[in-house]
Amino acid sequence: MLRSAALAFIALVSLTPARSENWPQWRGPTLNGISGEKNLPLHWSTTDNITWKIALPSWSGATPIIWDEKIFLNVAEGNSLFLWCLDRNQGNVLWKKRLGDGNFRINKQNMSTPSPVTDGNRVWAMTGTGILKGFDFNGNEQWSRDIQNDYGRFGLNWGYASSPLLFEDSLYIQVLHGMKTRDPSYVLRIDKNTGKTIWRVERPTQAIVESPDSYATPTVVRTGGKAEIVVSGGDCVTGHDPATGKELWRGNGFNPGNDPNHRIIASPVVFDNLIYTPTRVRPLQVFRAGGRGDVTDTHRVWQFQNGPDVPTPVTDGTYFYTVNDRGIVWCLDAKTGQEIWGRERIKSAIYSASPVLADGKIYLTSEDGLTTVLKAGTKFEVLAENDLGDYTLSSPAISGGQIFIRTAQHLYCIGKRAK
Repeated sequence: MLRSAALAFIALVSLTPARSENWPQWRGPTLNGISGEKNLPLHWSTTDNITWKIALPSWSGATPIIWDEKIFLNVAEGNSLFLWCLDRNQGNVLWKKRLGDGNFRINKQNMSTPSPVTDGNRVWAMTGTGILKGFDFNGNEQWSRDIQNDYGRFGLNWGYASSPLLFEDSLYIQVLHGMKTRDPSYVLRIDKNTGKTIWRVERPTQAIVESPDSYATPTVVRTGGKAEIVVSGGDCVTGHDPATGKELWRGNGFNPGNDPNHRIIASPVVFDNLIYTPTRVRPLQVFRAGGRGDVTDTHRVWQFQNGPDVPTPVTDGTYFYTVNDRGIVWCLDAKTGQEIWGRERIKSAIYSASPVLADGKIYLTSEDGLTTVLKAGTKFEVLAENDLGDYTLSSPAISGGQIFIRTAQHLYCIGKRAK
């Protein structure tokens, strides 16, 4: 009887469809650009394999955020900034909420660049002007903060662009700057329910001129049964206690020549107890988690001298994939840094969006709107090239068997939704 019951249970589980993944933060469900979705679209154009598309008023570096039947977008429209909520099945707007005014363009970005975050019940949005608001899924505002008003003006050379990190009951926000301010850099922990600051810790460095500026987004590493908040910028990477903000460890060596213009854009990536930390091309450094104090020599595992500037890399723990701004791709051994293949150029001139890894494929989208699909693994192989022909800064998002790509003029829902 026990054996029969066990077999019946196994049969029932095998008939139960797997729940599709959401894309709740900028780098997805596991904070590292990886999706477990299968049978994803391989080919598309502006008309082929498009389930729907919706017109947008402007470009943005913010990634679409997806939870079940809703999609959230940070949107710049003239002088104003909004949070949009869309129906993920039809692509129509369910509601728009104004975040604030003061939008402006600086180089590639405007003030809609930070991506929203959600826990499935509420959504939080931050702007490049420092407005941070929480909403329920019906668009009712829960609370509002003005970070610049509370702690001083942002002093980054090219405007604020870091996305909030949602972890457990809090939002973690880094403000690492120095080019246009003498105010200290700092990290915040904000209660997601009330909007109140739990702690604010300063994060000093020896970086000079523009080098303190960081446009990266924090992430989380779990080691020894505990979580640590990882923050990259100011010529170093640091780990912090989530409870207090105390700095636990620091890795240096990201700017050996003390270049005054060595700002950091790409974000750190965590997998298998390793922290992969880009800088401005060289050196990308990898540290083993679990250290305390200065871990530069004690916990550094390997370095790479051809890292990215803007796109954040992606790894599955076996292979490490990185594309630079000129569309040159490398695959390295994730544990040792040994080159598997490299210096392979893909089409289009400039890449700002970060690659995503899913379904045995790597999706890389250029600023021209061309998404090159590579086969993941030990051989460089282009599987498809899909051109949307529009300016694109936003990284792709994946959910329910579909790919969502945001260009300057449209948000595209690519492929059929998995049943």
